[in-house]
Amino acid sequence: MSPVASSPSQDFGPDRILAVKSSITTRFDWDYSTKSPKLRALYEKGKAAQWNAVTDIDWTPQMQFGAPLRPTTELRGSHARRPAGFPLPEDMWDMYRWEYHSWMTSQFLHGEQGALLATARLVETVPDLDDKFYAASQVVDEARHVEAFSMYVERLGHHYPINPALRSMLSNVVTEDRWDIIYLGMQIIVEGLALAVFRLGHATSFDPVIRQITDLVARDEARHVAFGVLALQGLYDDLTSREIADREEFIKEAALLMSRRFRLEEIWERVGVAPAVGVEYALTDPVMRDFRRLMFAKIVSALARLGLLTEGVRRHLEELALMLPSAHR
Repeated sequence: MSPVASSPSQDFGPDRILAVKSSITTRFDWDYSTKSPKLRALYEKGKAAQWNAVTDIDWTPQMQFGAPLRPTTELRGSHARRPAGFPLPEDMWDMYRWEYHSWMTSQFLHGEQGALLATARLVETVPDLDDKFYAASQVVDEARHVEAFSMYVERLGHHYPINPALRSMLSNVVTEDRWDIIYLGMQIIVEGLALAVFRLGHATSFDPVIRQITDLVARDEARHVAFGVLALQGLYDDLTSREIADREEFIKEAALLMSRRFRLEEIWERVGVAPAVGVEYALTDPVMRDFRRLMFAKIVSALARLGLLTEGVRRHLEELALMLPSAHR
């Protein structure tokens, strides 16, 4: 059984709609021959891997937000036990886990809409037809992801507005007029981070429905990240030092914004922890620091393959505790 597809009825705050203005150059390509067999093969794989959020997900398992989580069947993954030093008492641990779950799924929803809009822009701006084909297929993927997460948030009955750092990141990407930076921001950084979270975090969630959703979405996201790497590989070999410096600055700002998401200010406020206390815990707890490094490992690998893991980018990632100092030695 599956629910009727719908949009969340909850009001996501006074700034429900964000309008940004930008100018872009639309590129036509009258050469219809295949220039990148690997990209065309990825496009074919994407066509064959389509799924339907309404019919391919079992929506029947019941869930009540705030219900006790039974240790024997529902406590899974890194949030299974309250860690030492956590700034909430044991009797509020389940509530924190529910709030974290709601916050994370809400950010998935907002991020997928950003990916939808950014990828639609790629269809217009990338110069080659192979890139346009795959970007167009990804637009369909992202629309399906927004649909699935919006249905889930409706089912959960509890939501969060978009995180300010994520909002800034998405605004930066969709207002960018350089198509390769749209790739960097969305395909490499935002999608790379989402893929890691799906595989390492929500895949072990206590809710079987979100596990189904993130498993399906992660398969799509793996192709999207591969698309970004294939499309950008070799592009930066011939850029000037000034052009490379521009990309470095974009990557540094993007890493800073994405790392700020995991300070969890919104959650601390909802569960009654002073934000300064909660942020200090999030920044210093060894488990949370390791989790952030794991989240960024895919991004670091992709940047290295593209020749963009420069000394300046490495130092920045190390300072943000997103990469171990010994990782590049």
